[in-house]
Amino acid sequence: MNRIFSVRRRPLWALLAVLVLASALMLGASQRARSAKPPPAAAAPVQASTTLVQRQDVPIVLSGVGAVAPLATVTVRSRIDGQLERVGFAEGQDVKAGQLLAQLDARALKAALEQTLAQKARDQALLGNARLDLQRYTTLSAQDAATPQQLATQKSLVAQLEAAVQMDQAQIDAARVQLSYTTITAPISGRVGARLVDAGNIVHAADPGGLVVINQIDPITVVFTLPDTDFQAVNRALHGSRTPLAVQVSERNAAQPLARGSLTLLNNQIDPASGTVQLKARFDNPQHMLWPGQYVDARLILGLRHGALTVPAAAVQRGPEGTYVYAVDADGTARVQAVAVAQIQDGVAVIDQGLAAGQRVVVDGQYKLRPGLKVVEAPRAAASEAGR
Repeated sequence: MNRIFSVRRRPLWALLAVLVLASALMLGASQRARSAKPPPAAAAPVQASTTLVQRQDVPIVLSGVGAVAPLATVTVRSRIDGQLERVGFAEGQDVKAGQLLAQLDARALKAALEQTLAQKARDQALLGNARLDLQRYTTLSAQDAATPQQLATQKSLVAQLEAAVQMDQAQIDAARVQLSYTTITAPISGRVGARLVDAGNIVHAADPGGLVVINQIDPITVVFTLPDTDFQAVNRALHGSRTPLAVQVSERNAAQPLARGSLTLLNNQIDPASGTVQLKARFDNPQHMLWPGQYVDARLILGLRHGALTVPAAAVQRGPEGTYVYAVDADGTARVQAVAVAQIQDGVAVIDQGLAAGQRVVVDGQYKLRPGLKVVEAPRAAASEAGR
């Protein structure tokens, strides 16, 4: 029985031995095949546009948003009540100071002036006669032909008539002033707006709207704000400069300046509600490029940053850990270099830390890079195509 069991087990062991031997042979063949494969090829160089870090003088600029405001605004009103006879301006016209704007009916005031002139002439005639009488009484008193009381009475009459003549002159002056109010002239040079009252209407000194509004737009001003954190920098620049600080303004989100002027006001307090400080700049505006109410970008130039390290703004990238650039080593290998950016203005980034003059950085093609890859300069045509 044991013999039979032993005979049956022998083929099973033989089969297991065959399977183990076959597995060993297959594993050895696989290892030899893997060892025969060539090593993986190195990653191909990446084409990118690069430039060198440069030193140059860069303006120190603070940017804010502002609104254009007239240098002066005057609402022209009548100072007396009367009928508006005619209007001497066209809407939207530039006017000079002293130019006729409107004429009121002056007949009643002319009559009042003539009345005061006549009253003065009458009182002057009485005064002349009284002075002659005073001379006679003075002569008679010296000859004891007139009493001292008569002489004193005549002196008093002369004094009264002199006061009456002075009062008449004051009334004449007042009447002339009132008459001058019938001719309304421009108090400042500027541009008139819409006509608010037409000829033929009765105007009153108490009318709130007035006749027309004049805005002085050449020169003109821009009022803008900066964060209160910029106040000390502006204050230092003002105290350190012998000339007014320069200001440039442009249309919103536009690079081309509309006008260049100078700072005229740093307001005397910081607005605690908004955390901003208000500034005002003045600009010559002969071509009327700036218009009241227009919103603009204002750039206050505090001075020059001499010998600053600069790269094109396109070279600066932003990641979770801050700003960085792709620097290219001497062997053409790209690496990530963290940088501290002082300012970015007009497509130029000023670098405070992280780079040195003469280093090469990538300005286009960063999306294809990762640290350790080789970089080759992209052809100009390819770079321009990528830029488009």
